[in-house]
This record gives sequence, structure tokens and C-alpha cells, in this order.
Amino acid sequence: MKLLLLLLAALLAGCATPRGFDFAVLGDQQYDAESDAQFPRLMADIDRSAVEFVVHLGDFKPGTTQNCDDRLYESRRRQFDASRHPFIYTPGDNDWTDCHNAKAGGFVPEERLAALRRIFFASKQSLGERKLEVEQQPGFPENLRWRRGAVFFLTVHTVGSNNNLGRTPEGDAEYRGRMAANLAWLRDAFAAAARANAAAVAIFTQANPRFERSYPKGRVGSLGIGPAPGGASGYAELLPALEREAVAFGRPVLFVHGDTHYFRVDKPLFRAGVFGGGDRGRQLENFTRVEVHGFPEAHWVRIAVDPREPAVFSVREQIVPANAYRKP
Repeated sequence: MKLLLLLLAALLAGCATPRGFDFAVLGDQQYDAESDAQFPRLMADIDRSAVEFVVHLGDFKPGTTQNCDDRLYESRRRQFDASRHPFIYTPGDNDWTDCHNAKAGGFVPEERLAALRRIFFASKQSLGERKLEVEQQPGFPENLRWRRGAVFFLTVHTVGSNNNLGRTPEGDAEYRGRMAANLAWLRDAFAAAARANAAAVAIFTQANPRFERSYPKGRVGSLGIGPAPGGASGYAELLPALEREAVAFGRPVLFVHGDTHYFRVDKPLFRAGVFGGGDRGRQLENFTRVEVHGFPEAHWVRIAVDPREPAVFSVREQIVPANAYRKP
């Protein structure tokens, strides 16, 4: 009897242990006719996979050679809703900031952002055939947050093209309001994760914030990117906020982005020394960056989550076979 009770206790303990799961990430697709034709096959590969949800990191069109009208937005919305799995989307610069270009329709970018919010973020649910309940930031409904077991997930709306900063006064005003909201959203998410004793936090955004430009003296960026160009950086506020939150949290933080079309997994965040501690220049070991494939490659990234593992996250490329893109 005693042995039976011990076995039952072990079984119950095993059931209470959070099980691992996978999710899919992709972005920077549908840039030309060939890429557009590949996208349904790329999604079919994800649909066949056992993942909990899918995150699209923005740029669902080329920046300056395709019209940004509502018809395109509605078409992309239908494609995303066809996903077998819950589908999370965070906007990219091609999707709204670059729409001022004449070949993209000559739109006012801030008006196109309002259209994206209306078409893609009208409810507190993900896209996809199966829905995922999400929390939205008031006034900035594209900033989403959800939880799966002991891990917190959130999107933060930063985009390429210098995050809409430095082109027009209207764009600068939009940038200031959105970045203030982004930083508050980031703080709130980490505070909630700390209160819940979460195992990890995962952040999704479109922009590559150019970690390399903030490297300490003597460090070499993975792409050899030089000094920031003239003018203010649209990511200057984000990097110290990420450092502050990652240091305070002290557990694994995953930062996933697209934008520069270069698949990599690295640890690009270093202490700037602005928050004390006397360890300026040290790499933050608990902060991992993943950049996904982008056009012309049509692949996706699978990320496994297991709170029982010290690193919590593990990353694997999902190379879609070339014959998957051949016409039948």
C-alpha cells in the first residue's frame, strides 16, 4: 500500500510539471510574385507541425513596389486566418511606414497604421482557425501579451525604417507616442512576470534594433555594422530598456525579430553601465536574440519551450524542402 501511494504521488507530481511545447516564427515574406506563391506552401509546412502558435514578425509585402491599400490588408488577413494554429502578427515597416512611397500608393503612414489596427487587431483574440486569447495595450492594440504555463510572451511594436523617426514631424510625433507606450508595455510585462515567478519572457518585434551599434569598445558586431548614421536612432530608447529589464529579471529573456533577413541566434546585449553594478561591457548571458529568415528564403524557425530546462528556449531552423515550392 505504501509503495502504491508513493507511485501515485510521483505520477501526480509528474502531471503537475509544466510540459514543453513548440511555437513557430516567420517574417519578411511575400516580396514578389514567386515569394507570394511560396507563402501558402510555407504555411502548409507549419500547419503540419505540432506547434502551439505562430508569430509573424511583420513585412508581409515589399516596402515600395506594392500598393498598401485595404484590399491587400484584407487579403493578408484572410491568409493569416487560414492558419491551422493561433496566429499572432506584429506590424513591419513595409506594412505601413513605407507606404508614403508613390509606388506603394502614396499613403500617409499614420493613416495606414490606423487601418492595420482596424483590420488585424479588432478583438482580443489571435488570428488563425484556433484562437488564442490575448491582452491588448489600450490605444495600441497591436501590442499583445499572453501566457503559456510559466512563460510570458509579448509583442512590442517597433519597425524598420528607423522606427518611423526622422522623416516628418507627424511621424516623429507618432514615434514618440508609440515608443512611450512600448516602454510602458515592456515594464508592465516584466513586472507581471516577476510577480508570477515566471520562468522566462519572450519578446517579438519586427525591427532589428541594431545591437551592434551599442557594443562596448573593443567588441565587434556580428555583421560589422558601423556607427549609427546621422540623426537620432529610432531604437535608442529600446536598448537600455531591454538591458534594465533583463538584468532585473535575471532569468531567460528571448528577443525575436526580423527586418534584416539574416538568420542568427546570439547574445548581443551588453551592460552599458548606466544602471550601476560596475560591470560595464559584460555580456548579458540571460538575453538571447533570434532573427528569422526573410526574403528570398522562405523558411521558418521552430522554438521549443521547456521551463524545466535552464535555458528554457531552444531554436531550430525549419528548412522547407525546395520541392515543396514546385507547382504540382
